[in-house]
Amino acid sequence: MTHFQDTDTSSSALDSADTAPGGGPSGRLVGLLAAACGLTVANLYYAQPLLSSLRGSFGIDAVTAGALITITQLGYAAGMVLLVPLGDRMGKRRLVAVLLAVTTAALAVSATAPVFPVLLGAALVVGLTSVVAQILVPLAADLAPEQARGRIVGRVMSGLLVGILLSRTVGSLVAEAAGWRVVYLASAALMAVLAVVLRLALPERAPTTDIPYGRLLASTARLLREHAALRRRALYQAAMFGAFSAFWTTVSYLLTGPGYHYSELGIGLFALVGAAGAAVAPLAGRWADHGWGRAATGAAFAVGAAAFAVEGFGRHSVLLLGAAAVLLDMAVQTSMIVGQHTIYRLDAAARSRLNSAYIAVFFIGGALGSQLGSFAYHAGGWTALSVLGAALPVLGLLGWLTERRSTAPAV
Repeated sequence: MTHFQDTDTSSSALDSADTAPGGGPSGRLVGLLAAACGLTVANLYYAQPLLSSLRGSFGIDAVTAGALITITQLGYAAGMVLLVPLGDRMGKRRLVAVLLAVTTAALAVSATAPVFPVLLGAALVVGLTSVVAQILVPLAADLAPEQARGRIVGRVMSGLLVGILLSRTVGSLVAEAAGWRVVYLASAALMAVLAVVLRLALPERAPTTDIPYGRLLASTARLLREHAALRRRALYQAAMFGAFSAFWTTVSYLLTGPGYHYSELGIGLFALVGAAGAAVAPLAGRWADHGWGRAATGAAFAVGAAAFAVEGFGRHSVLLLGAAAVLLDMAVQTSMIVGQHTIYRLDAAARSRLNSAYIAVFFIGGALGSQLGSFAYHAGGWTALSVLGAALPVLGLLGWLTERRSTAPAV
């Protein structure tokens, strides 16, 4: 494998313009990366509070409508496998701009979809190309000094989580005012603007490898085989993200049903509560920087399971549901950031590919969680969903207990 220097002469000025006095990325650049991650990943979740509207618009049942979330997440997982590794082979600035242009077109098709299968196809492309967020996170890790990498990645990832959660609120507000199609149209406009801004603002980074595309993908799979820490962290997050997706896919059914009768706006406002979980992201990064990643991981699994116990007992209390949402989001964010801190230390020249393998595995878990959550809710109600959701972090906790303490700092 041939490696290039991290920067070249033409990019030095750009890098220095966005570098803090301590040698890391400037606060302005970190803020831009966080905002860009949030805006792009939001495309995966706008539909969650709109499922009831989509059922009425296309004349489909609840399980079929839920497939839109699953297809989008599967597209995202495919993008992680097929597109994110390119971040090691080509300039990230150019790659990001191209992907955002395709996302813009796919969102425009979503806004004008005449039938549900067209919306599903467009959602697949949106998911595939919205992996921009997972190209920007390794860029943040590349720019960060070793001693502050967890903190900086945590700040960028907090933007990603806020995007996931606020997307539901924004989607609800826009749909309430102008209809669900305008949600996709507005996002298409945002992606077009973001493509231009990032093209102008991102520092150029030289590729770390020039191997052919096929070998690039093969090397990603090889990294998964070679690094036990990568496999373990990916499976941990698959369990956590599966629980996260099961909750947020089905809570809209509960809140629009008997007992609550919430509108789309009400569901979106409820999602604002969960955004408080993003506050833990920088803290999780600091814990990882200080070598407390293993303890934080175990605590995250325990809190994730407890969140489903709270929401199970709190079916008829929106306050308990909100508390459960915050606990769950904090647990998922902590596990994710500790995992990224771990895998980025495995091979500095392959961070995009490491991130590709990590996110692809756990987004498959998220897609399965969405679909299983829909089935569980419609088969056994909120109690069945609560049992499913709690079982996933418990499985992760059991795996965590098998870790050898001698390898704890690396895992």
